[in-house]
Amino acid sequence: MEVLILRLDAPLISFGAPIIDRHGKVQPYPALSMIAGMLGNALGYDHRDFEKLESLQNRLRYASRQDRAGQPLRDYQTVDLSQEFMLDQNAWTTQGWLDERKGGTSSRGTHIRLRDYRADSIHTVALTLQPEDETPTIGELQKALQYPERPLFIGRKACMPATPLFVKRTKSESLTDALKKTPLSSRADERNRYPAWWPVDEGENQPKADMEQPVTDRRDWENQIHVGERWIAKGEIEIQIEEAANE
Repeated sequence: MEVLILRLDAPLISFGAPIIDRHGKVQPYPALSMIAGMLGNALGYDHRDFEKLESLQNRLRYASRQDRAGQPLRDYQTVDLSQEFMLDQNAWTTQGWLDERKGGTSSRGTHIRLRDYRADSIHTVALTLQPEDETPTIGELQKALQYPERPLFIGRKACMPATPLFVKRTKSESLTDALKKTPLSSRADERNRYPAWWPVDEGENQPKADMEQPVTDRRDWENQIHVGERWIAKGEIEIQIEEAANE
């Protein structure tokens, strides 16, 4: 299969999970919706192009490898629900219940928000599209990543990449095999095996999984909510090339 290799390297990275209350937690691997949104942004899509984003998300298959774990960081934020642009909607409050945004003296005032990040974290992603002959193609994705329509970010808009996202285009029997044969970042953690996440149906050559779990990282782009469920495997992989830390 045709595979694109991406390097997600930034001072701050946000692999966000679905937010239910005030606490925006992160997970250790990039979500399907995040990868689809990042690629859509590179292609010049916006939220009105929900059919294109939905199609891209449905075709996307990827595996990720954690080269550098980094450190957890939590951002303390406050939001004033009385401001005019915050009116006529519902929002989760610090107490965990819905608050109607009415503004003025009827507002319940400022609320606390917590947003998690990983600092100095590096991840390598191998991705492909199925079917391969639809638009956008792998070649179009490569061009968009090299010459994006807009500035790209890894999760939240504050997470600007420290290096170009696109590493190379290659052919591989599987996504995990592509990760095994991709050199580590020069700042990767020193270890023998590296944490990785991949689709459970990778085939007979996939690494031994420590666990399989359902995740809810598929986005309904028209209604802007997370829906559905897919299964991923989590394990460790060993780099199978010499002088793996040359990039």
